[in-house]
Amino acid sequence: MRYHYSGIFLALSALSTLPASLQAQQREQATDVERIQVTGSRIRQSELEGHNPVQILDRDYIDRSGMSSIGDLLQSITASGSALNTRFNSSGNFGFPPDGGGVGAGASTVDLRHLGTQRVLVLVDGLRWVNESSASGVGGVVDLNTIPMAIVDRIEVLEDGASSIYGSDAIAGVVNIITRQSQNGAALNARFGQFTKGDGDQGQLELSFGGEVERHSFFIAASFFDQKAVASNTRAQSSLPYPGTGNALGSAAIPAGLIDFIDPNTNQRQALFPTSSSPAYDPALTGCERSDNFSCFSDDDRFNYAEYNLLQTPNKRSSLFAQQRYQLTAQTQWYLRGLYNQRKSTNQAAAEPLFIGTANPTNFWADNLTIAADNPYNPFGFDLVAGGEDPNLLMLAYRPLEGGPRRFEQTVDTFYLSTGFSGDFIHSDRWFNWDINAAYSTNRAEQLNFGSYNARRLATGLGPIANCQAEAGCVPLNLFGANALTPDMLTYIQPVVRDNSENTLNLFSANLSGELVSLPAGELAFATGWEYRKYRGNYRPDGLTVAGEYNGVVSSPTSGSYHVNEVYAELSIPVLRDLAFADQLDLSLASRFSDYSTFGSELTSKAGLRWQLSSQLLLRGSWAEGFRAPNIGELFGSASGFDAVLTDPCSAPTDAGIQANCAALGVPASYEQPNPQIGIITGGNRELEPETSTSNNFGLVYSPEFASQTSWSERLDFSVSWYRHKLKGAIQALDAQTQLNLCVQTLRDDFCGGIQRNALGAIDNFSNALTNIGKIDTSGVDFDISWLQPATDYGQLRVDWRTTMMNYHRVFDANNERQPRTVAVEVNNSGIPRFSSNLNFNWGNDILNASWTMRYLSELTESCGRAASFAVCQNRPETGKNRLGSVVYHDVQFSWQTDELLSGLQVVIGLNNLFGKEPPICLSCTLNGYDPSNYEMPGSRFWYLQTRLQF
Repeated sequence: MRYHYSGIFLALSALSTLPASLQAQQREQATDVERIQVTGSRIRQSELEGHNPVQILDRDYIDRSGMSSIGDLLQSITASGSALNTRFNSSGNFGFPPDGGGVGAGASTVDLRHLGTQRVLVLVDGLRWVNESSASGVGGVVDLNTIPMAIVDRIEVLEDGASSIYGSDAIAGVVNIITRQSQNGAALNARFGQFTKGDGDQGQLELSFGGEVERHSFFIAASFFDQKAVASNTRAQSSLPYPGTGNALGSAAIPAGLIDFIDPNTNQRQALFPTSSSPAYDPALTGCERSDNFSCFSDDDRFNYAEYNLLQTPNKRSSLFAQQRYQLTAQTQWYLRGLYNQRKSTNQAAAEPLFIGTANPTNFWADNLTIAADNPYNPFGFDLVAGGEDPNLLMLAYRPLEGGPRRFEQTVDTFYLSTGFSGDFIHSDRWFNWDINAAYSTNRAEQLNFGSYNARRLATGLGPIANCQAEAGCVPLNLFGANALTPDMLTYIQPVVRDNSENTLNLFSANLSGELVSLPAGELAFATGWEYRKYRGNYRPDGLTVAGEYNGVVSSPTSGSYHVNEVYAELSIPVLRDLAFADQLDLSLASRFSDYSTFGSELTSKAGLRWQLSSQLLLRGSWAEGFRAPNIGELFGSASGFDAVLTDPCSAPTDAGIQANCAALGVPASYEQPNPQIGIITGGNRELEPETSTSNNFGLVYSPEFASQTSWSERLDFSVSWYRHKLKGAIQALDAQTQLNLCVQTLRDDFCGGIQRNALGAIDNFSNALTNIGKIDTSGVDFDISWLQPATDYGQLRVDWRTTMMNYHRVFDANNERQPRTVAVEVNNSGIPRFSSNLNFNWGNDILNASWTMRYLSELTESCGRAASFAVCQNRPETGKNRLGSVVYHDVQFSWQTDELLSGLQVVIGLNNLFGKEPPICLSCTLNGYDPSNYEMPGSRFWYLQTRLQF
């Protein structure tokens, strides 16, 4: 059992004495004030600004953004970190990252404070939502594409730790999506937009209907969204493996087939590729001056895989949502809420390379096959042997363009049903609120993989002709020359791979809140409750994969479940009131006890202070414990592959010390890394402990009287919030590039123990499983300014400016070694800008509205990596480094509306990225030459037209 005690519920009884007449007067006054529940507390409150910093994105904000998905909207706020969206094209071609959750292909997620998507809790109407499935693992985060924008009333973003209120995952914050509960009549919303380059079409149609009849209210919404693909070869920046490097850093797997072999007759090693569809080989030619049908391979011959990728992935979503509320009695209400959502999405990569031989290990069959001398297409006249102690086929790298690109098509179905009762009652002249809830939700996914290959059949078709003849359907295979595989050959070796996964959540909860006693400074309020959750998840790869015959990235079945029981209590204690230095001073205390079936129990607590010095100035602060329980993928994820883009320090090193260490690791001096992707074995760990955290938040809100209700200002607000999150026992794998570098630099077993190399020096086993690696420490400051002009005959102007400044972000492993992720650095396809800022001007009246939004990101620095010798690497701020300059995106929107047609018509036209700002070139990024988690894609000026009709 695990317990953490905070001792925060001591010495409260001294505050409970007050004359009875004053108590009654205060209760009477309290009934006249509307109290609401805001994310971050279960206690209803009358103050707009509570103990916690909460950013509320209301429907007007959502409509002004011009964005069509919740994920894109949340990723645009300044507190957002790096999260998955439809600009990421990585799918099964990269495999299964070390978090055990698959790649989430086609999903959209949210990250706060750059602490990772798994450390943000997503709620819908205060209840947890099911985690995503994309048929590539058991996900541990919510796919925001399963929640249609049409049903959203507002989104509340709590930017503080809240495990004591909501339980696991709420380390960086909480996103609470509040749905529409009712609507008068029907509404039709139609939207179309595209990039000004004429591609990337987006179409959206929403139909909603609602009403109220006596004690019954209801809301029904159906929506459809269709986003078209944008090919990488339509933009110069994304059309090469790395911008500004040509094909020099492309793939060694080429359409003609690169053969790196040793001729057993001459003992001469050669790296050649055929120049004919029926090549003839002359063993007497041992150099690059050749008269046969082969040519020597150089970097100029590498394959440009980038032009087959996608810059924007297609994504089609259909949904139906309905909820109703029925007033059973004056104090009791019953609700029923349900949703069905289907997502169809696609990722695409270049034709799957066939790597044969141990110079670039991939799988058992390809590493050990023999291209027999009697294979009718073997031009060499001798066996090409990949396996064994004395192989002469070091690598054959063939890119079968004739087999088509790899396409990963996902179909994801989400079902959600919740019901419950809520109400209020009076006891001892005090009001109490209660609710009881039950919810069931599931996320099921199937992924079809086209364009991959059966490695066992590949070995059979290339091997001795007798072996092929003994198997039904086998035809001898040809990998020598472009387009060498005939339709019959492709039929034999090219399957359709089907993977499936599912996540299910069952939830029951009960909550009670109200006021206990009257204290000298006000009412002592409380909230308490219980929650039970049962998680189940599984991933079922295709039988071909399970049998070990799949040529792509390997994976294994995963299945697991766990349940948790939780109870919590929260107090809001008024300490001072109506004094010269304190209009109101309140203390909030909360604790939550969680009992998990997997690891035991956890107690987390939180304390907050809200000090209203005057009507103009509010100070607030909080201290919170947090934790995150390992999810199903992290606990039960089976061994799977992940093709990480890594630079092997032992590939042609120039430093004498590195050369010596590489020799000690058994790497030949002549070794050069043939392919930037290195296979890593990832997986879960049943010995994982929960992550624990401590969060601190301190801030102020200032609303000066000189700018309130004046001729030039209706209201002016300033707010500042400082935060710090310290996370211990973070669940993640050690950064693979860092581990590889430290292994070569130090030769220490704790870094080299999971890395093995074959006789050629290539890495053939790299274990990178999850562990509680160390700690994360991050801190920053949020600044907010909001100004509202007094209403005039011409309209009203509002200005909102929000900025987040990152002070530091430090990650350490279990050996206290600093990891590369930090502020102002781009690494592993994500960066943490020092400053991110959003400035919005909005003017409107009853008919017209205009909005201008500016989004700013400060500069980043990255390692140029393999592109360091090219001119595109700026060598700023130092040699081998590249500067990603700051960017500002401008979004504009204009709308016109009238009530004279039916019940209302609105026409909206907008242009996002008005000035066509291009993303900075990223040389360390895996795909498309930029970081899609921070920046808009190349050529992203986007116009849209939208109409809303009410009737």
